[in-house]
Amino acid sequence: MFDTMGAAGSADDINAMEMHHWYTKFMKECPSGRLCVHEFKHVLDLNGLTPEANSYVEQLFDTFDMDKDGCIDFLEFIAAINLVIRGKIDQKLKWYFKLYDADGNGRIDKKELLSIFSAIQAINGHSSISPEEFTNIVFQKVDANNDGELTLEEFMNGVENDKDLMEMITKSFDLSDVLKIIQSGRRHSI
Repeated sequence: MFDTMGAAGSADDINAMEMHHWYTKFMKECPSGRLCVHEFKHVLDLNGLTPEANSYVEQLFDTFDMDKDGCIDFLEFIAAINLVIRGKIDQKLKWYFKLYDADGNGRIDKKELLSIFSAIQAINGHSSISPEEFTNIVFQKVDANNDGELTLEEFMNGVENDKDLMEMITKSFDLSDVLKIIQSGRRHSI
């Protein structure tokens, strides 16, 4: 049902009580039933970001907007929640790849990876590694043919076969804080 993002499976993955909980939260924050990018930023208190961080947030939003209509409806929202909470590692890696592939050409180059990781740092405010180091490590370990670009196959194989790299990438995209904000129903003032 949620194949477009690789968020797997069926709506059964999230039970009826959870679905009701998430629907209530979604409709409280988005009475129109549609969450647009500016509302997404407001709900998550992501206003006044650097241009790099803002670009990342918009890219994140776009990966959840499966029908590309500029808004996230409840089905897209629940698919995203399902991926974050219960997604299998291969589903998450496909999603990470899609997020890194800013221009959508099916390949990740160093500039895209550097830009996204820099934006993540700007939002999170901390990291034990610089964006340049992160990018160099990923390409050193994953770019099998050394062409300066990563395909989905290279990315998935490389990350799945390197426990440390898998942990580094997973930590860099931990969305648990985002879910906590949504779950609490907390809305920040601008």
